[in-house]
Amino acid sequence: MGVLGMFVGSALAAGPIDEIKAAAKKLADSSGYSWKSTTESPSAGGGGGGPRMGGPTEGKALKDGTVYLMMQRANNTVEAYVKGEKGAIKTEEGWQGLSEAGEPGGGPGRGRFIGRMLMNYKAPAAQVVEFAEKVANLKKEGDAYVGDFTEEGAKAVLAGPMRRGNNAPEISGAKGSLKVWIKDGLISQYEYTVRGTMSFGGNEREINRKVKVEIKDVGNTKFEVPEAAKAKMS
Repeated sequence: MGVLGMFVGSALAAGPIDEIKAAAKKLADSSGYSWKSTTESPSAGGGGGGPRMGGPTEGKALKDGTVYLMMQRANNTVEAYVKGEKGAIKTEEGWQGLSEAGEPGGGPGRGRFIGRMLMNYKAPAAQVVEFAEKVANLKKEGDAYVGDFTEEGAKAVLAGPMRRGNNAPEISGAKGSLKVWIKDGLISQYEYTVRGTMSFGGNEREINRKVKVEIKDVGNTKFEVPEAAKAKMS
């Protein structure tokens, strides 16, 4: 009876964040999964996305943490493999490491930004937990978990990979929200919105972004890293 009481008490104590973490862990522990991420930027007149890399992304993740990404960036399709801080990007010159990658199609600019962005890249199973921990009032609403980011949380989500380093942008008026769906004990979809004013490199941009991530092929996703890419990840 005592054990039963402890079990019931533990179950009742589990809140939305615990359920999201459990569903994310189950996703990460699968042999592999795929996803598609799409971005909407309603405030296109003000630059919409600000100094960031927009466009749809399709990805695959394996249980060992290896991730394959195919990202549409402007007029380029960027392919990459990442694992932890290491990775490789496909360029016209062949596979290059994250720190040496130049602009796909020539030039050093955007490709290097993508390289920095992909260092410590978080696949959905990890990202959704990181985002949920930045929500102050997470709650179950209908068939989803919803909540608003704290101001600091919204700033971190808005800045993304640019928040790292000495040249992090200044952000004001940051706010946003998160919505997470769980199906069969797994994260099936999540979406988040962020908006605010970002000052970067002397330029100020109003950013309004909505990102939707859809999970698929859980347990049925497989891929092999090409040897040329693997050599750049070592």
